[in-house]
Amino acid sequence: MSQTSTNQAAIKEIHLAHTQGFCAGVSSAIETVERALAKFGSPIYVRHEIVHNTAVISDFEKRGVVFIDDLTEIPEEATVIFSAHGVAPSVYQEAKERNLRYIDATCPLVTKVHREAIGFSKKDIQTILIGHKGHQELIGTSGYVNPELLYVIEDEADIDALNLDESKPIGYLTQTTLSVSETSKLIEKLRAKYPDIVAPPKEDICYATQNRQDSVLDLAEDCDVIIICGSPNSSNSNRLRETAAAKGIASYIIDTVEQFDPAVLIGKERVGVSSGASVPSYIVDEVVQKIYSLYPDAEIKRKDSIEKKFTFPIPKF
Repeated sequence: MSQTSTNQAAIKEIHLAHTQGFCAGVSSAIETVERALAKFGSPIYVRHEIVHNTAVISDFEKRGVVFIDDLTEIPEEATVIFSAHGVAPSVYQEAKERNLRYIDATCPLVTKVHREAIGFSKKDIQTILIGHKGHQELIGTSGYVNPELLYVIEDEADIDALNLDESKPIGYLTQTTLSVSETSKLIEKLRAKYPDIVAPPKEDICYATQNRQDSVLDLAEDCDVIIICGSPNSSNSNRLRETAAAKGIASYIIDTVEQFDPAVLIGKERVGVSSGASVPSYIVDEVVQKIYSLYPDAEIKRKDSIEKKFTFPIPKF
């Protein structure tokens, strides 16, 4: 008996998010590694994962890319790439001291936050950095803030614990891959506690994160189950699943098609599929094809990406 005939409801539509797959920052970072391999050969070292995606990392490792946590793991005069998440100023200095050829693949939108952090410290602004403690982007950005002015918060409890000097200026910055709704709540609470708090010149949630969250909200209007393709350590992918769940839609995050459980579609009629900014398009295609193989009468609905013409330059080396 077929999958569709055993249930009263069956998948009739497969909706693909209008914005998904590699963002410009991820595309630039991955192309940077590709060009470094072509120019210098292997091994090429990368400090931390170039992007947070299991499939991308596995493919590069097979081709001679070595991912390391500390520059001391690299032979002197070797080539190292700094990931899209950015690094603290001390890492650049260490690379110079060890005579390493370093290539900076930091996403320009992360670099923007670094500049804002420097500006705050120059003005002696107590800086509240909103983000996930331990995330590489947050660690890197923290390095651009005067330690005496830095306060890292992750949730409302951290805000309650803050005891800043209100006679001196206070400002906030955010990790770029956070949930828009989650961040808005935290900022609202910060403003209530510190009414004169200084906001960054522009919102720090990156356009790619915003676009993908908006696309999931669109899916939530039409779908009764949503599948997010993304790795467990991908902040922006996890925020997408949470965005769907917050709308009351059953939502699941999977790293590869092998993790997809068809049982989550039982009793559903419209499934949405999206992915984080560091997920290769072929993984989404495999998931869609798997669903379609189970429900061959389903209609696939896809809109043009609003990011298809957006690119970032590749660093010169």
